[in-house]
Amino acid sequence: MADYETVIYEVLAGGVARVRMNRPDVRNAQNQRMTYELNDALTTASFDDEVKVIILSGEGPHFSSGHDISGGHDPSYTPTRVGISGGIGKPGSEGLMAMEEEIYLNMCRRWQTLPKPTIAQVHGKTIAGGLMLMWVCDLIVASDDATFTDLTVDFGVNGVEWFAHPWEFGMRKAKEMLFTGEPVNAEQAYNLGMLNHVVPRAELGDFTETLAAKIATRPSYSLKLAKMSCNQAQDAQGFWTAQQAAFNLQHVGHASSFERMRAEAMAEAGLKLKWEK
Repeated sequence: MADYETVIYEVLAGGVARVRMNRPDVRNAQNQRMTYELNDALTTASFDDEVKVIILSGEGPHFSSGHDISGGHDPSYTPTRVGISGGIGKPGSEGLMAMEEEIYLNMCRRWQTLPKPTIAQVHGKTIAGGLMLMWVCDLIVASDDATFTDLTVDFGVNGVEWFAHPWEFGMRKAKEMLFTGEPVNAEQAYNLGMLNHVVPRAELGDFTETLAAKIATRPSYSLKLAKMSCNQAQDAQGFWTAQQAAFNLQHVGHASSFERMRAEAMAEAGLKLKWEK
C-alpha cells in the first residue's frame, strides 16, 4: 500500500475501497501533491480486481475548500505527469493553460471515466474546486449540513475548471449559483437532482458504505458497462464538448485578470499602457 502524505487509502470488506482526502488543517484544499496522490489512489483501486466500488471522502469538518491558493505548494515535489499537455512551465498563458489541463480538466476526465462506480461522501462545505472532486463521482451522498458554493466569478472567471454546473443543477440554478456566489444547501441540491441521498451527519459514513457494499454485490463488468452507457449518453448531449469550451473560456478570464492587474500595477507606478495616450 502506498504511503501518501495527503490521502488515506484503504480497502474495506466486500470489495469497497475508500479514498480519504487528508488535509483537514486546510479543509482538504487541493494542492498539486493531493491531486497526484488522489490520482494514484484512484488508479490503484481501479487496477485492483478485488475492488468493485470506490468511495471518495474528506477528513475533518469539511469535504473540500477547493484549490489551495495559499501558496502552500511544496516546491520540492515533482509529480510524474499522467497527461499529454505540453508546455507546462512555459511563461504566460501557455504554461498556465497546460498546467490546468493536466491537473484539473483532464485529471477530472480521467477520474470521471474510471471503470468502476464511485461515490462521493460529502459533508460540511464544498467550495469551488471541491465541486470538481465531487462531481466526477457517479453518486453523491451528502450530510444534511452540506453546502455547495462556487465563488470563482469573483475571481474573474466563468466557474471551476470542471464546468458541470448546468448538468448538476439545471440551467437556471447554475446561473444563479455562479452569478451570486451564494451557497446551495443539501436540501436544494437534492431537489435539483445533484445528490442521490441526504442523511444526518452522524449516519453519513455508515450509509455510504452500506450503499457501496450493495452496489459491490453486482457483477463488475455490467457495472462498468452501465457506467459507460450513462457517461456516453451524457457526452452525446454535449457534455465533454461543453467542458472543453468552458475551460477555454476560463483562460480568457485568466488572461483578462492578469492584464487588469498589470494595468493597475503600471498605473500605481505612474506608467501607461502602450495604447493609452
